[in-house]
Amino acid sequence: MPISAEFRRPFAEQVSFFRNKLNLPTRRSGDITRDQNDAAFVVAGATKADLLADLRGAVDDAISNGQSLGEFRRQFEEIVAKRGWTGWTGEGTKAGRAWRTRLIYKTNLDTSYAAGRWAQMTDPDVVRLRPYWRYVHNTIENPRQQHQRWNNLVLRADDPWWQTHYPPNGFGCNCGVETLNQRGLERLGKSGPDTAPDNGTFEHVDNTTGEVITVPNGLQPGWDYAPGQTAAEHAIAVRLNRLDSVETTIARQHVGQLVEAPLFSRFFNGEIRGEYPVAVVPPVERQVLGAESPVVLLSQQSLRTHRERHPEIGLEDYRRVQQLLDDGQVYQVPNEPGRLIYLVIEGVTYRAALKRTQDGKKSYFLTLFKSRTDQPPPNAVRLR
Repeated sequence: MPISAEFRRPFAEQVSFFRNKLNLPTRRSGDITRDQNDAAFVVAGATKADLLADLRGAVDDAISNGQSLGEFRRQFEEIVAKRGWTGWTGEGTKAGRAWRTRLIYKTNLDTSYAAGRWAQMTDPDVVRLRPYWRYVHNTIENPRQQHQRWNNLVLRADDPWWQTHYPPNGFGCNCGVETLNQRGLERLGKSGPDTAPDNGTFEHVDNTTGEVITVPNGLQPGWDYAPGQTAAEHAIAVRLNRLDSVETTIARQHVGQLVEAPLFSRFFNGEIRGEYPVAVVPPVERQVLGAESPVVLLSQQSLRTHRERHPEIGLEDYRRVQQLLDDGQVYQVPNEPGRLIYLVIEGVTYRAALKRTQDGKKSYFLTLFKSRTDQPPPNAVRLR
């Protein structure tokens, strides 16, 4: 059951989510919006690195050590006094400054808590045992009527509705989500999940930029996203940037860990968008391909297409991609110097393909399936 930010005990996923953010100087509220907040720590108007670092430290203390709002407020005021932040003194009244500190405190605690819960609830083992999510309205003061109407709404964990309506759904929103198994669903008097409501949308105009965005009714602009949903994607992106700068042996170790991790299972099941590293190209083939990066990427779009065409290929098959690249037969396709075909490992006739991007920077894994023939494409040249 959701509880006030000041009484929540921190947990590992919540702390990890916040600490994986990058400090981002911003001049005004709204410089970053929606899921961009998964990757960045911002305080509107804080543009100096040392100031932002100190403010981040105060928020980290609040999250990881369970600081109260009062404790956070005292630390915050000490920091802005030491750094001479005029953006803070410009808040004017004491009430205005109190509102600002509460906003920073509660928003960061609420979104990090929600992101940590998202990581817990989307764990494949949890989803298997508790496949339903219940919306829980928990705002006592000035409740939002639409959020009250969603109370006890039960949808499957993978229902697209959660991608925009996963709480909090605005500043000060205390709503949360509870996982349910079939028995819990039946205790609510439901034989199956509800149908996701369509409450319509409204248009919001950014007063500074003039941009017009469409927002679902009941949600505050900028809050129509699920905190933490893209955190895994940002973490993968960070790892990818590092992989391109290390030597091949270390890159192989990192990619091997990523492929064996539960994170890859989530990517395989379509829970994570973007690209995932699945192997490192052996030196000889890398030279033939001519790609700058040794890392082989698999895009979510390609994976989705592969699984539709070849549903017999499962997660463990994709975890053998590195072995296929290391031990399989390798052929170069005629007239396509940036493409390689791999066949046969341990008596299993797989057919797989890599292709270098036109700019020569990356290599992508194109397809994987089991073939009835171990014959290579016509006129293909065997490299190994």
